[in-house]
Amino acid sequence: MNALKPAALFFITLLVGSLAFAASPKDLPDGFTTLEIGDDAPGFSLPGTDGKQYSLKDFSGTDLLVVYFTGTHCPTSHGAMGRVKQFVKDFEKESFSFVAINPNHSSGLRPDEFGHTDYDETFADSKRYAEDYEWTFPFLFDGDKQLTARAYGCLATPHVFIFDKERKLRYNGRFDDSRFADPATVKHPDARNAVDALLAGNPVPVETTRPHGCSTKWKERSLHVVEEETQWQSIEATIEEIDAAGVADLAKNGTEKIRLINVWATWCQPCVEEFPDLTAIARKFSRREFELITISLDQPKQMGKAKTFLGKQRAIMSDKLRKSVEAEGRSTNNYLYSGTNIDDLADALDPDWPGPVPYSVLIDQSGKVLYRKLGKIDPEVVRIEILDTLTRHYIAPIE
Repeated sequence: MNALKPAALFFITLLVGSLAFAASPKDLPDGFTTLEIGDDAPGFSLPGTDGKQYSLKDFSGTDLLVVYFTGTHCPTSHGAMGRVKQFVKDFEKESFSFVAINPNHSSGLRPDEFGHTDYDETFADSKRYAEDYEWTFPFLFDGDKQLTARAYGCLATPHVFIFDKERKLRYNGRFDDSRFADPATVKHPDARNAVDALLAGNPVPVETTRPHGCSTKWKERSLHVVEEETQWQSIEATIEEIDAAGVADLAKNGTEKIRLINVWATWCQPCVEEFPDLTAIARKFSRREFELITISLDQPKQMGKAKTFLGKQRAIMSDKLRKSVEAEGRSTNNYLYSGTNIDDLADALDPDWPGPVPYSVLIDQSGKVLYRKLGKIDPEVVRIEILDTLTRHYIAPIE
């Protein structure tokens, strides 16, 4: 085991490879260590989501130990989950131990980095994650101090370390070569190949590979999160008038985005109360194919008041959303209804709307209503509907 040094930096650079891989060396925290083939497994003492405290000794007595670093927010980890569960099941009768460890610190993530999950990178949500997905193996939490992740050199989630009976490192890298959920997309099941070889008493065919997925979210990254938040707070809200025909075009959709359309007014107290939930959802999914569209029922002469409110609530566009909006020939995601007849607006947006505000509809890419709500939305229901539609993992291209 060696502290980070020039040779290790070269190794890490190879492991990184692209933006989809782990952080660059300059982003690695103090105490980060690169494990080399033949190094001893670093010791640890970590709480498990099952309420037990685990150390390296708790996984002794088997010929192999697989240490699998994974988190709750990463789409690559979500995609691999089914294969990981099958992997553990396939070797359960062998002299084989498997432990998963969450290396992430929640403060190291921006809100928009949770766009593929309905879990936080906390101990409580790690527990919920393991329970919801019926994990049969220990899931430990290292996110508080991240000492184990630094000791093992965890670059990304997922990142796999496989040790022999003497707990010497024999494999370091990815679980397999696919970022998708479909097992048919796997061409190189590297971790499985390593386990098969070691159980048969043979050399591991490929000892090191590039771990790919989401970079480990170190707590030191919280400074970057603060900088991003400052930038987010500086973006100006925009608003324009729209008529019923324009609303009908928005409701038809026809883009790659899901649209959450909310009708509101500054004089409507429930509208004001629910707005933080709307903008939190918009921020969470701002890096995905999603758009929050607001339609104010304030009078045209009150447009300035509506714009000020939207600015305070951060009903703004990310760079990704702005580009997609401009590509459609639009310039904003906030509108003020210019018509005199609310029936025309209702017919254009959703004929099932009875008239009062707030009113929200979640519309898929083809214009189908996935969720409609008179009164304040249930943000959890909306988030889950969005995740179920956009998926929690990457989708393999159709060949």
